[in-house]
Amino acid sequence: MFNAEISAGSLLLPESRRLARLLLTQPTPKAWDAALYQDNLLQKTPATAKRQATLIRKRLETLDTQAWGLIADGDGETASQMLLAAAIRHSHLLGEFLRTVYGPALQRLETQLSPLAWESFLADCAQRDPVVGQWAASTRTKLYQVVMRILAETKFLASTRQPSLTPPMLHPVVKQQLIRLGARDTLNVMDFHR
Repeated sequence: MFNAEISAGSLLLPESRRLARLLLTQPTPKAWDAALYQDNLLQKTPATAKRQATLIRKRLETLDTQAWGLIADGDGETASQMLLAAAIRHSHLLGEFLRTVYGPALQRLETQLSPLAWESFLADCAQRDPVVGQWAASTRTKLYQVVMRILAETKFLASTRQPSLTPPMLHPVVKQQLIRLGARDTLNVMDFHR
């Protein structure tokens, strides 16, 4: 049910844009590997390129070519929000955090997310999926850092250092794309100004 794959990186906007452009060319496995390792598309060491490309591709594959075009060439806000949607669709953990911690904190008119909320959230997740209870402390910390970074990158938090709740208006194009994709559950998790 829950996995820790999201710990491999936050939204990685520049890298995601490059890989979305590559996916739009419908690369063969050989062309994909050549772009990553011979052309060094991500400008990373081979191990990092492999880890990040795997994560990004899994996220992007929750969308379609039309959404990839928005990520590849859309403005920063649209691309970031589409990547957030992809990350939520890929990571049940991120989606649940927004639905059960972030959203209710907004409803209670809280101004910041407490670090204690993360541990409480993971304890709840462990009740539904025992694997969560087996994660090492370092994994739990890394997941928290990545989730906070994602929320800051998409302006849901003021910053990682100051976790003030600042949910942006969802871009109308992102809203339309999620409806078109039949992803109303993701839309409901992201749209706090309904």
